Amino acid sequence: MREKEKKEIRIVIAEDEPITRMDLKEMLVVAGYSVVGEASEGFDAIEICKKEKPDVVILDIKMPLLDGLSAAKVITEEKNAGTIILLTAYSDEEFINRATKIGVSGYIVKPIDERALVPNIEIAVARSREIQQVKKQCELIAERLENRTIIEKAKGQLMVSMSLSENEAYEYIKNLSKEKKVSMKRIAEIILA
Repeated sequence: MREKEKKEIRIVIAEDEPITRMDLKEMLVVAGYSVVGEASEGFDAIEICKKEKPDVVILDIKMPLLDGLSAAKVITEEKNAGTIILLTAYSDEEFINRATKIGVSGYIVKPIDERALVPNIEIAVARSREIQQVKKQCELIAERLENRTIIEKAKGQLMVSMSLSENEAYEYIKNLSKEKKVSMKRIAEIILA
């Protein structure tokens, strides 16, 4: 990843140990990333993510008040970060399984190895961007399908009420759409109302 692209990656760090948090921030800044927020517990991490909408959140699993897994779940559900990487002293299978179910895309075991940190971030960001593109494509396809379904229902109603052929009903909706400068979906919704 080029230096310019790294600077565009915005990171929030949530770690309850001040020295570890400071070291992590220094590693990230030296590597060319932008650290836009720091928290010492989960609730603060959630609030910072709501405000900053970072590309990456690095969350320690064990934090006071609200642990990293619980914070990750909320951040993911609220879509307030591109991706989440967990930081922990434990490589327990239970944590890994819970993290996977939440949608965490990276897992770094302490002590932090600088050589492992950057590749973890790069892979997590790349995967997050791919997932976002797939989600957008799925939303577009779902929207098109919904539009098509509504138009088909309206065509059916016009075929019955106005004794039109399928093609004539489609042309009727299309021409009204052009004439009124409204989407075909909206014309179909009005017909069905």
